[in-house]
Amino acid sequence: MPDVLLDGRTLRVTEGTSVAAALALAGDGCTRTSVSGQRRAPLCGMGICQECRVTIDGRRRLACQTLCREGMHVETHP
Repeated sequence: MPDVLLDGRTLRVTEGTSVAAALALAGDGCTRTSVSGQRRAPLCGMGICQECRVTIDGRRRLACQTLCREGMHVETHP
């Protein structure tokens, strides 16, 4: 079971868990804050809406399309 770092907190997830699912397990499931200050969460779950963009190991990626792996660093805040 991989341990991932989500916004500075360690979370242990089951093998094969997407980053979007890990965010939901960790709290409110939000992936970012819009320019107007609203928290945003994944909508489509298949990579089309782009609402699940997060920073994973320093690169912007889609949380719904990325599987968690040991030592991964995920940031939802810019």
